[in-house]
Amino acid sequence: MERARHLLVVDDDREIQALLHDFLVKHGFRVSTAGDGRDVRRQMAQWTIDLVILDLMLPGESGVELCRALRAESDVPIIMLTAVAEEAERIICLEIGADDYIVKPFSPRELLARIRALFRRTGGRDLPTPEASVAGEWEFSGWRLDTGKRELRSPDGVLVHLSTGEYQLLTAFLERPQRVVTREELMDIYKGDALAPFDRSIDIQISRLRRKIEQSSRDPTLIKTVRGAGYQFTVPVTRPS
Repeated sequence: MERARHLLVVDDDREIQALLHDFLVKHGFRVSTAGDGRDVRRQMAQWTIDLVILDLMLPGESGVELCRALRAESDVPIIMLTAVAEEAERIICLEIGADDYIVKPFSPRELLARIRALFRRTGGRDLPTPEASVAGEWEFSGWRLDTGKRELRSPDGVLVHLSTGEYQLLTAFLERPQRVVTREELMDIYKGDALAPFDRSIDIQISRLRRKIEQSSRDPTLIKTVRGAGYQFTVPVTRPS
């Protein structure tokens, strides 16, 4: 039998903890809860957590600080819960490493749909992922990506951590080297129907990816912006024998 996905709900409101726990367990997930950063670290050390649902406003260590810390240590998918619907707040969530966000108050069913969509694009069975079609080792400009281990190494052999979103975008570009890829194509790959046509998530994720693989993120040479069209991965991609 396949292991149930283990979710960690992080919110200092015990009523929200209980509501989400009961709802998500009813839909086949294993659910743990935490109320602050210390509790999150204890749960992460104790269990294999498949996805974190993280409230932005936490006592002590904020959700922003905790998300940034989790992303530095792991590529676990993160959905942020925020009470602010403004674009700037949503952009902050994505820039610090969250894979998705949902605005309070929200329907548990919407959260469930976003959880399932996130699992589909990070290795679930419902949809094909870039990883499936580029399995093995790939090289570009001295960089090497091992999709079996999900490891990216620099030309100097340094291991570079990629978030889930960054990894999905990089593998998408590896499939389409030296051709222009539209933002709509990338949104289909990255989030399917969860993004609005003008959502800035793709641009933010590409900016983060550039900071990790480009010599200068302000003057990128690997991932070029093609004005009015999309993005182009400019260098050849090879598969070592």
